[in-house]
Amino acid sequence: MNFELSEEQKMLKKTAHDFLAKKYPKDLVKKLEESHKGYSQELWKEMAELGWMALVFPEEYDGIDGSFLDLVILLEEMGYNICPSPFFSTVILGGLPILMAANEEQKKELLPRIAMGELIITLALTEPNNGLEAKSVQVKATPSNGEYVIKGTKLFVSDAHVADYILCAVRTEDASDLERGITVFLVQAKSPGVQCTLLKTLARDKQCEVIFDDVHVPKENIVGTKGQGWPIIKHTLEKAAVARSAQMVGGAQAVIDMALSYSKARVQFDRPIGSFQAVQHHFTNMWADIIGSRNLVYKAAWKISEGGLAGLESAMAKARVGEAYRRVTILGHQIFGGIGFTKEHDMHLYHRLSMAGDLSFGNVDFQREMVATELGL
Repeated sequence: MNFELSEEQKMLKKTAHDFLAKKYPKDLVKKLEESHKGYSQELWKEMAELGWMALVFPEEYDGIDGSFLDLVILLEEMGYNICPSPFFSTVILGGLPILMAANEEQKKELLPRIAMGELIITLALTEPNNGLEAKSVQVKATPSNGEYVIKGTKLFVSDAHVADYILCAVRTEDASDLERGITVFLVQAKSPGVQCTLLKTLARDKQCEVIFDDVHVPKENIVGTKGQGWPIIKHTLEKAAVARSAQMVGGAQAVIDMALSYSKARVQFDRPIGSFQAVQHHFTNMWADIIGSRNLVYKAAWKISEGGLAGLESAMAKARVGEAYRRVTILGHQIFGGIGFTKEHDMHLYHRLSMAGDLSFGNVDFQREMVATELGL
């Protein structure tokens, strides 16, 4: 397989790299981490003007008609420089399932507004039992006078505190096959009964507990078919795992670039520390981790772009990157030495993201089990 980027993809990568380096200095990244919203509305509008939110949507919905691989290239740059924004939740967790499963009226209403940066949408899936399997969906929606009433709690809902809509996976019927009876609803985030609380997380990203306290939702807000929402969730999780892996590969690349510059400039015993064999071996291991991870991510993204099933490729990529990113940041800390352990150093940003990234959308152990299942074990 040829992993060489096309000219258009190279241009996208460079434009994104330059924009993020200029607009998101690390001081701003740290400031946004501590803010309530967690993102800059001004920069969000600029990203929309660049066409980033429109990248993966068809032209008929005011999109650019790019591929999932194009999106992965952009996300890798967002991981490299760190881009605090609701981009991931809106495009990956909100926009892609709408594009895949919503009816035409819903698509025409929502996708152009997502593409223009006018809407923030996220996905509410995880519950206090913290599973990613169909059996873990226990929050129920019961029919009532032509509507559905949702009652229950969802956890780790990204950017829910600033969202306009929440895609909520609930159980509308009990079935012996636990993958049946799950329905996805489009819920207005400010509906009566929706209570949102920010959680304190390792990555200091904006994840929320969302309580649905008898929230009334019209039956017209069902995305896809009633009782058949699990395939929507499953394919969204596969794409999200690849997308998160792309961000993690970008972060790992940033770490090795920082460490390389430092190892050439830092002198000990009258020579740059990069000339010592132990440090060189660190870089060899870091580089092998990054290249191997990137190849797996790109292969999975390419397969998704071609319309193929990518459950195996997605799981392999996420399993590999989950370990690799943590190893790279740990070695980066060792190369920087004491200064890399100070709170002010940028290594802390990437190390926290490496640990949080492994946990999101299935950690290494979960993904290994997914690989085994795909292999028929």
